[in-house]
Amino acid sequence: MGLVEICLMHPLDVVKTRFQIQRCTTDPNSYKSLGDSFRMIFRTEGLFGFYKGILPPILAETPKRAVKFFTFEQYKKLLGYVSLSPAVTFAIAGLGSGLTEAIVVNPFEVVKVGLQANRNTFSEQPSTMSYARHIIKKEGFGLQGLNKGFTATLGRHGVFNMVYFGFYYNVKNIIPVNKDPTLEFLRKFGIGLLSGTIASVINIPFDVAKSRIQGPQPVPGEIKYRTCFKTMATVYREEGILALYKGLLPKIMRLGPGGAVMLLVYEYTHSWLQENW
Repeated sequence: MGLVEICLMHPLDVVKTRFQIQRCTTDPNSYKSLGDSFRMIFRTEGLFGFYKGILPPILAETPKRAVKFFTFEQYKKLLGYVSLSPAVTFAIAGLGSGLTEAIVVNPFEVVKVGLQANRNTFSEQPSTMSYARHIIKKEGFGLQGLNKGFTATLGRHGVFNMVYFGFYYNVKNIIPVNKDPTLEFLRKFGIGLLSGTIASVINIPFDVAKSRIQGPQPVPGEIKYRTCFKTMATVYREEGILALYKGLLPKIMRLGPGGAVMLLVYEYTHSWLQENW
């Protein structure tokens, strides 16, 4: 299921990253709109241009999902020993799962963003493994190398999961369960869709900062974007508040329905395992 979602949604992730690292709209090579970005990528890079950097998320998919949901359940159990309201428990458990997930995915994200930012034709760009080796050889495994943008990734995943799980489970518990299986499925899907959408809107400044830090710098050899909050401040000062929301539309198109499907698969699988094991 996760592999199918990645293959279907990856073009939107490529476009989102391109918008987020784009600094000057007066450049003739800059994208003016979502449709324009799809046309330009297809014309200059071909169909495979939409699948640049797809291997890292494929490799990270299974451990990422396992960490997300397993740690969410574990943090919920731990928080059960503290007298917190369910609303706060879900949100804090989500935050914890997101922070843990970020540790796993960040190296994959560094490689993915670098490959997605490359505008050469697919045949001209380095392979995933050779690009990863290049980063390690040149910059190492640390916060300037394979783990650059780590604080921004912590913010992105921590905030997303906090809102995503917090909103979903709290709203789901408020809206009455429907006895009709189809309507119940639609109830959960609708809440999941809203959860993914709202979480995307709230966490996207961290996503923009992450893309700027992990992507190519404006001047080769000079690091302009180094830390999360300084990057946000620089983007805001130089490009305005809306620049912190670049790539929001493709992000929502990907994580709105994708987030709903992910929660439903998890819930129905979890219920089936509890009933049969």
